[in-house]
Amino acid sequence: MATRSNIRDNLKRVRERMASAAARARRSEGCAQLVVVTKDQPIAAVCNAIDLGEIELGESRVQDLQERIASVGEFLARRSEGVHPGIHWHMIGHLQRNKVKTLLPVVHAVHSVDTLRLAETIDQQAARLNRVVPVLMEVNCSGEKQKNGVPVGAAECLAEQISTLRHVDLLGTMTMAPRVEDAEEARPTFVRMREIFEDIARSGRVGPGFRHLSMGMSQDFEVAIEEGATIVRVGSAIFA
Repeated sequence: MATRSNIRDNLKRVRERMASAAARARRSEGCAQLVVVTKDQPIAAVCNAIDLGEIELGESRVQDLQERIASVGEFLARRSEGVHPGIHWHMIGHLQRNKVKTLLPVVHAVHSVDTLRLAETIDQQAARLNRVVPVLMEVNCSGEKQKNGVPVGAAECLAEQISTLRHVDLLGTMTMAPRVEDAEEARPTFVRMREIFEDIARSGRVGPGFRHLSMGMSQDFEVAIEEGATIVRVGSAIFA
């Protein structure tokens, strides 16, 4: 398990790499938000990241996210600190409609909306909770059959439909690049995602809150930032 010192050093390096990528693209240093992916990490390591100021945390499975929240709460409570009130949990993995009801009370945002039926289910459950849920629309820009996400050709139509829902706030788009040895090989996927994002934003069919482009993980987040990412999802580079 990575020690607190390891995590601190890794976070520093990741943020430095983010800043350098932004500079290369002539973007501001804080142009991209870091979501720390806690998947498969020990609770102590997750709590160390929280102690170091990381409050935007991501999980890819509903059950894992719920267990993380409970375990983090118990861990911090044993230290008489309680759960950090500012923690935002992000659902970054594929979401089934039958899991929405249990997810919404504990999640800040959903990054993986890829069908109208899923968006409508989130809208209905959010209405019962009297809240508006921030979401990102997942687009399959790589064309890989095993990947989730709305097909490129249907993205603009789905974005328009999601934008009509009263209890869902469409913040932007998300994509996952193919896993490659060289991060440069992911660039075409990120370029395509940025083009789709910009086309949707210019269409006038989405609200003013449509401003986020979530793409890039540990192996390719620098390239993603160079191509316009405003959110990157990084785990292994932090907890290594």
